[in-house]
Amino acid sequence: MSKPTADWERVGDRFYRKTQLYTSVFDQDLELENYVIAGAPYSGALAFYRDERKIHTYRGTQAAKSSIDIYSCAGKLIRRINWDQGAIKGLGWSEDEKLLVVTESGDVRCYSDLQSDFDPFSLGHGAEAHGVIACRFWSSGFVALLGNNNLVAVSQYHEPRPKLLAVPPEEPVVSWTLIPPAESLSRSVEVLLAIGQTIFVVDATDCEDRGLDRGPFKHISVSSNGKYVALYTEDGKVWVVSSDFQNRLSEYDSKSKTVPKDMQWCGNNAVVLAWEDEVHLVGPNGAASRYFYDGWVHLIPDYDGVRVFTNDICEFLQKVPEATEEVFRLGSTSPASILLDAIDQLDKRSPKADDNIQLIKADLDSAVDACVRAAGQEYSIHWQKQLLRAASFGKSVLDLYNSDDFVDMLETLRVLNGVRFYEVGIPLSYDQYMRLTPERLIQRLINRNEYLLALKIAEYLRLPTDNIYVHWACQKVKVSSDPEEEICQMIVQRLSGKPGISFEIIARAAYDEGRTKLATDLLNYEPRAGKQVPLLLSMKEDGIALDKAIESGDTDLVYYVLIHLRKKLALASFFRTINTRPVATALVESSARDQDTELLKDLYYQDDRRLDGANLLLEDALKQKDAQPRIDKLKLASKLLQDSRDHSFHAKALDEAQRLLRAQEGLEKDLSGDGAVTFAGLSLNETLHKLISLNQARRATSLQSAFSVPPKTFAWIQLRALVDSRNWNALEELSRQKKSPIGWEPYFNAVLGAGNTRLASLYVPKCTGVGPKEKVEMWIKCGMVAKAAEEAYKSKDLKALEELRGNFGTAGQDGVEIERYIGLLRGGKR
Repeated sequence: MSKPTADWERVGDRFYRKTQLYTSVFDQDLELENYVIAGAPYSGALAFYRDERKIHTYRGTQAAKSSIDIYSCAGKLIRRINWDQGAIKGLGWSEDEKLLVVTESGDVRCYSDLQSDFDPFSLGHGAEAHGVIACRFWSSGFVALLGNNNLVAVSQYHEPRPKLLAVPPEEPVVSWTLIPPAESLSRSVEVLLAIGQTIFVVDATDCEDRGLDRGPFKHISVSSNGKYVALYTEDGKVWVVSSDFQNRLSEYDSKSKTVPKDMQWCGNNAVVLAWEDEVHLVGPNGAASRYFYDGWVHLIPDYDGVRVFTNDICEFLQKVPEATEEVFRLGSTSPASILLDAIDQLDKRSPKADDNIQLIKADLDSAVDACVRAAGQEYSIHWQKQLLRAASFGKSVLDLYNSDDFVDMLETLRVLNGVRFYEVGIPLSYDQYMRLTPERLIQRLINRNEYLLALKIAEYLRLPTDNIYVHWACQKVKVSSDPEEEICQMIVQRLSGKPGISFEIIARAAYDEGRTKLATDLLNYEPRAGKQVPLLLSMKEDGIALDKAIESGDTDLVYYVLIHLRKKLALASFFRTINTRPVATALVESSARDQDTELLKDLYYQDDRRLDGANLLLEDALKQKDAQPRIDKLKLASKLLQDSRDHSFHAKALDEAQRLLRAQEGLEKDLSGDGAVTFAGLSLNETLHKLISLNQARRATSLQSAFSVPPKTFAWIQLRALVDSRNWNALEELSRQKKSPIGWEPYFNAVLGAGNTRLASLYVPKCTGVGPKEKVEMWIKCGMVAKAAEEAYKSKDLKALEELRGNFGTAGQDGVEIERYIGLLRGGKR
């Protein structure tokens, strides 16, 4: 096994390495020079589109059809997207591996999950009129350069809002690039335009000339951290300056009369120039190294290096990581290098292994850490094992050592080696993997239909697996030609018992494919009604959706379905749908009572619920301010109940209510001369009470007769009205009558309660229904003690008289009368 340093190259004071990832990548018939290639970040997929400006070999009508081909880094075709939407002027990737395609007319398609499904949007801002010239992409957005030099920026793909940047000069743009918002000082995208002899920096509000005079610049590129800018001049030189253009850091003369076809940054430390088959790696201070290839070269920049593609090979060019340099650099005496050498000695069973350990005993823990870090940076499984063996040997000697990093690195390398395999073709570096995260790596595997590997990695890293199973099921639904019953059975059996499975997503995929029955069958296995119902509604399975909502017991969900059905269906159809479902009917009734009484009336009419409908009309009548509208409402209510024997009493009451309203209307007209008098809204008893209070006894009697008010009821109303109005004369007139329908005790109590003891005393003799003791008390309440004594004497109640004497004494006329009656009773007893 060759040493890791075999592919190292010193560039200035730094080491760079060129790691061969894959061989025999693309078919030799694939003419890379005729293709535009865009690579997704973090060793993602490659998108190929034939450059229509170049002449290519004719390979038949099928091959001549335009398409976007998506390959893995190992050259495996993942997806082919047929293209007939016009010239492509922008091809790029987002950080989450969405493919962005921008046409000359400004139409944009965002392809997700490496599939053929896309979300379209348009750039606007004159893109259709002036045309798109080129695009530059960053992790979450892109900028399009239009034919009139205007710049349109899109900062996010899930909710694209194209925005016009500041207007640059109208002179031709030689080259251009951008600084992503996350790396710019303004925290918004900044576009660098090489125009004439200088560079213009354009953002949302300003276009600033940086005042350079060594242009035109054929290439311009920004480092991944946004701090440095590389410029390729017309005379073949590379300038590296700070991104604020204040400091010139280095210069390199390529001595080439041919302008390179591409210039990219290798991380943040070096610039890579690419001609057809030659690559220059330019490091700090103008130092450079050259590489030569047998075929056409394409550069795909990444976070920590550059991927180099030809038909034959895929290589990764990067600065040698510090941990790797510390361990493997020739002549290194670092503790980590000595620890690695101890493993070689241990394999040879040499005592020098122990000598090495003793030599670095003081720094053994840092040596172990360095070996662990270096193992993560290696692509060779052999050297990964050697470094981890060295780390394991070192930590076994230590008394105390936290092995968490060691264990994490073991897990990470196992995952990385799995996805680097050529059949998968994701050659992630350790740093890329840390930025990508395991969850997003699993999503990339799912998008490539690598379900088994995704499951193994998820289980190995103790991550959820439900999205893997769901994606598999969705793909099965889309591509399988088996009968729908078998597909459903297969999916249910495979996913049975798996936690977190959403059958709603699978059912939606089936519905989108036109398999409505399969979608309905799959939804039966979705335990969450809130997920079932919206899809059933979109599938026009209204009845099933309503039943599922009712079964869930979720009132809000039932209301959601009912609102949807009310908007969609005719009123008769809506009522037919809910009539067989009492819960739905009750909810409609409850909601309509507060919000839509007309709907409630229609519901009662449809169900032949006459009394409920009449009650609604009665409520409406009570809300009316004028008499005639009230009467009209009551007529309608009465009409509803006319043909029903069960509601004859209610119909009669409604008729009487109409008569009362008419009578009240007449009374208001007759009595309007005495001022504004209103009777509307009063009941019959209240109307009689008010008439009597207004001294309209004749009209009250007439109304009593018209409505057959019982004498007792009328007597009570009359008594209360006269007392309330303090009509003592009328009450005194009543006291002269021989009989009262309600007796005379109520009169006594009411008048006495009003404070008129004199008038109350007139009723005492008429109270024949009370005993002597009660009458004595009544006389006392009226303040007539002598009358009370007389009443006690008449009943021969000596005890009552003695009590009167005890309470009121013997003084005064009342006392004399009490003594006289006592004497008469005692004399009679003798």
